[in-house]
Amino acid sequence: MNIILLGPPGAGKGTQAAMLVKERNMIQLSTGDMLREAKTSGTAMGKKVAEVMDRGELVTDEIVIGLIREKLEGDKKGGFIFDGFPRTLAQADALDALLSEQGETLDAVIEMQVNDEVLVSRILNRAAEAVAAGGEARADDNEESLKVRLMAYYKQTSPLIGYYHAKGQLSSVDGLGTIDAVTADIAATLK
Repeated sequence: MNIILLGPPGAGKGTQAAMLVKERNMIQLSTGDMLREAKTSGTAMGKKVAEVMDRGELVTDEIVIGLIREKLEGDKKGGFIFDGFPRTLAQADALDALLSEQGETLDAVIEMQVNDEVLVSRILNRAAEAVAAGGEARADDNEESLKVRLMAYYKQTSPLIGYYHAKGQLSSVDGLGTIDAVTADIAATLK
């Protein structure tokens, strides 16, 4: 089973992806994690990623699709969770083409619906918990950064909701519940 988790920053996509990995033996494809891994891998693709990132530039869709292609060619386990990808309509089209090329399908797109004010509270709490535990808050775990990230989400990524709805692949869950409640809603959607 291959799924996409959609939702704004702080909606809990990473948390729910981790639950799916644990419960269904799926593989989480987080573009951020893949880019960091590739940068230090020493492979040809990794060197390309490192050069772009070292210049402070954004990695192209072509490179991200290349990284995803590499992952799709490996062990498929219980399927893939696309977390943080696609972010744009062009990326969605590229992912569709890649899945088709690999003989794979996209089985579900799950939108985690949340309220912006609750997101701000969540992010600030996450930062406070990290500091209280003796760690450091993520650099972008503050209200100003979240507002910038939300604006980017609404401009670039939220059009995917209509895109996948039109294809009959979109389901929505309330992302404001407890972790267990959201997990149960996702499980019900995937039956």
